[in-house]
Amino acid sequence: MINGHHAPAISARGLRKAFGEHVVLDDIDIAVPEGTIYSLLGPNGAGKTTTVQILTTLIGADAGEIRVGGHDLVAEPKAVRDVIGVTGQFAAVDELLTGRENLILMADLNHLPRKHGRRLAAELLERFDLVEAADKTVATYSGGMTRRLDLAMTLVGDPRIIFLDEPTTGLDPRSRRTMWEIIRGLVDDYGVTVFLTTQYLEEADQLADRIAVLDNGRLVAEGTAAELKRLVPGGHIRLQFADRTGLDAAVRLLGDTAQVLDEAGEGAFTLAVPGDGGVASLRAVLDRLDGGQIEVEGLAVHTPNLDDVFLTLTGHSTSEKEIVA
Repeated sequence: MINGHHAPAISARGLRKAFGEHVVLDDIDIAVPEGTIYSLLGPNGAGKTTTVQILTTLIGADAGEIRVGGHDLVAEPKAVRDVIGVTGQFAAVDELLTGRENLILMADLNHLPRKHGRRLAAELLERFDLVEAADKTVATYSGGMTRRLDLAMTLVGDPRIIFLDEPTTGLDPRSRRTMWEIIRGLVDDYGVTVFLTTQYLEEADQLADRIAVLDNGRLVAEGTAAELKRLVPGGHIRLQFADRTGLDAAVRLLGDTAQVLDEAGEGAFTLAVPGDGGVASLRAVLDRLDGGQIEVEGLAVHTPNLDDVFLTLTGHSTSEKEIVA
């Protein structure tokens, strides 16, 4: 406990890494609360995989104070490895073995009693919807099945913190959504902390409690998806009125910043008022309309998406490829 609060599951201050002249991570700070999903969002080459490699003790940092699971990364690397699980971009499974055999092998490597290992393998096969394929060789699995098995194997060691490095890369949309459900379940059912790297904006939006935007080795923003979306212009409150009289009265009250959207047909008498999407700005607009005795028939809040956020913060989208770090 620190000042009455739980210490972060993962914390890094002043994290830096360079390969020769190329600076991959430039003085970044990370704090991941226990039992949450934290997403590091960025394009290829931003430094996401390097960050995971450092936090999981695979490579050393050039500078920085790092603690994972309450353990100092430099002084206690074995203790760190004992509390983490890692699933990378490429599944670490043996394709010549069956799904069940892969899980039992992992249980053996974790020195679990044989009976317990077999029971755990059966439980994980059911949880990850692999029962029907349990005794088929992994070489026959689809990409989504292989990725689910890889994640199941990570859980054999009962990790408190799981690192998922672009876990849905190459999967079709249906398999990706299945993985999202599984990842949410890891937090809800197991209470683990998930550190997720992704270049998919929708993935970070759907899963993460907090998102850090990484670009060229620097953290350019950090917050909830809603907080990040409010950083860029383009958000507005869409107000619908019953008739032209109400619309005109609202235009006069709210001024030149309000824009009439539809003037004919269904959905007519709609006004867009610039706003950041927050509760305070919405309340302010509604209070003004209420004070002017103007009745609103319907409203919706429109905020920029994460693609808009990333483009604004970095000058390019996450789909643009860079040198892989």
